[in-house]
Amino acid sequence: MKPAAFDYHRAHDLADAVDLLADLAERGREPKLIAGGQSLMPMMNFRLARPSDLVDLGRVRELPDLSEIEPLGTQLRLGALVTHRQVELADLGAEFAVLATAMRYVGHLPIRSRGTVAGSLVHGDATAEWCLLALLLDAVIVARGPHGTREIPAAEMFHGFYTTAVEPDEVVSEVRFTRPARHAQLTEFARRAGDFATVAAAVALDTGPVPGGRVVLGGVAPAPIRIPEAEAVLAGEPAGPEVFAECARVAADAIDPPSDAAGSADYRRALTRTLVARGLEQAWTGGDR
Repeated sequence: MKPAAFDYHRAHDLADAVDLLADLAERGREPKLIAGGQSLMPMMNFRLARPSDLVDLGRVRELPDLSEIEPLGTQLRLGALVTHRQVELADLGAEFAVLATAMRYVGHLPIRSRGTVAGSLVHGDATAEWCLLALLLDAVIVARGPHGTREIPAAEMFHGFYTTAVEPDEVVSEVRFTRPARHAQLTEFARRAGDFATVAAAVALDTGPVPGGRVVLGGVAPAPIRIPEAEAVLAGEPAGPEVFAECARVAADAIDPPSDAAGSADYRRALTRTLVARGLEQAWTGGDR
């Protein structure tokens, strides 16, 4: 299939992109930004998305601060147009290595080479790896709009099916990951390599004086979610297989997943139990890195 008709605009820099979006919105248009286009174009081809206008950030990609990976002390900054492949090949250090290892789950090589971090986050797919990682590592999404720049914590970013806190007239300029996680892992199940995950799990273990951890799931709700009941199992308990198994059981019991063509609710609970336990084990041992 082919997309519905649209008008094309090419932004020269971020300010130009913001101005274009604001002008189009004032005229009652429904524009969309396009960077890599790996999420938007398939939806347009199937007529699931019908923007009146596309504002292309292709030329903006040449601006260095938008395509750089930059350590900032205990944080990591990714320019908005950093691609999945850039992250996959980067040396991010032990504290953020999970970002690189998780990229192998993102589609296929051509998709990873063109798709962008910010594009995935703004798209807001409940199973997208970047959405889970944002919650896991307390990402801050920086958005620029006609009224200035604002910072959106990942905990406030995802509102439901393909719905995020980024306004239609805003452009994401960077993403900062603020919670280092030396012992972290993302794992998922898909029917075929490169397909959207049926269920995905991102986990992190705190191995300091006070044990604890984080559990984030995708594919079990309209948006990626943390599971506080499962995290409570990890709090104060030394890491080990018995604790991991109990955490996985509690995570599976805490969710109310949908049933659809990809699997029933019970199937998703079983996947959750397996993936959470596996992810915690790999995060603990450093396996599958």
